[in-house]
Amino acid sequence: MADGLFESEIDHITHKNILEKGKRSDGRKPAELREIKTAAGVLPRTHGSGFFKRGSTQALSLLTLGDPMDAQIIDTMDQDYKKKFMHHYNFPPFSVGETSPLRGPSRRDIGHGSLAERALAPIIPTQEEFPYTIRLVSEILSSNGSSSMASVCGSSLALMDGGVPIKNIAAGIAMGLMTGKNGEYVVLTDIQGPEDHHGDMDFKAAGTDSGVTALQMDVKIDGVTVKMLEDTLKQAKEARLEIIGHIKKAIAEPRKSLSKYAPKIDIIKIDPKKIGLVIGTGGKTINGIIESTGANISIEDDGSVFISSTDAEAIAKARKAIEGLTKEPKAGEIYEGKVTKTTDFGAFVEILPGKEGLLHISNLKKERVKAVTDVVKEGDIVKVKVMNVDQMTGKMQLSMKDL
Repeated sequence: MADGLFESEIDHITHKNILEKGKRSDGRKPAELREIKTAAGVLPRTHGSGFFKRGSTQALSLLTLGDPMDAQIIDTMDQDYKKKFMHHYNFPPFSVGETSPLRGPSRRDIGHGSLAERALAPIIPTQEEFPYTIRLVSEILSSNGSSSMASVCGSSLALMDGGVPIKNIAAGIAMGLMTGKNGEYVVLTDIQGPEDHHGDMDFKAAGTDSGVTALQMDVKIDGVTVKMLEDTLKQAKEARLEIIGHIKKAIAEPRKSLSKYAPKIDIIKIDPKKIGLVIGTGGKTINGIIESTGANISIEDDGSVFISSTDAEAIAKARKAIEGLTKEPKAGEIYEGKVTKTTDFGAFVEILPGKEGLLHISNLKKERVKAVTDVVKEGDIVKVKVMNVDQMTGKMQLSMKDL
């Protein structure tokens, strides 16, 4: 009973000081933010990192870029789909001075991560613009109010540090409300733990300088008026713009290049009818290419082929192998090919895996050639130009003299 009376009296004093004097527990004005610090690239080995501190709330956000195969597969009752942008949130007990076993994420952790993910989703580039799977993890190092909104800010920093071409900078802020018995109220910017506990509303607003991307509201009173919401959103916008200004001081735009530790991705567009040719029976062909080159390969139903690796040479080898299986040579194109057979009338040259053309003796040189073997021999690598491709049979006529 004594605890209840004590708690009630603190609640009364907190309301009275703010409503009558505009005095908050830490001395701030109702619309004033706590001290903010921002930093980008704080961890050199990650693909991207950002640190955001507001008061004693600190969030360290880490970016990991993966190839399309790293996308999370979501099982639904209707149809499965791939999720290529994820934001996760961890709230360890030490962040609030507690000790307890470290277990999996709680419902609160999942909810906060989802809120931040929703706030960031509108600024994430499309798959066509940026073909990577993007995962952000926000580690809360210390918390005293609005760690989910700090995660939004830290993750914007991490995305830009990683070179992700985001459409804008997102930031978030937690707003509070103190109401009186006669209808008077005061909207509070950047609430701390005690103001959340004793206040009448916890209103989280995230967005960019051009609009809101996510909202969440908890209230302890019967309801809020439209005017209260108008004042809250207006005050939240002012705070959001101020925070974005602090973020820009650390990094104003995405870096021009990705981290050297991030995988590189090359995209090829093939005829969807040839997907089976690339995959092969039981995946034998594509697995062979992956094993021989060391690159990862992912194929979409529309014929988009994503080749990824940290080694540019591995990507080039895999691309050449796939193009060799799927590309249809056209007249006028130039290739380097291997002479596979010589005859009296010419030589057969393999310009792509499994695709040979006839290099007639008359097309070896501008001068008259007595014997094919005087110019080329089996096993030679030669540069040839495709003169003609028979549309019915696919047979090719090649030339060296036209080069």
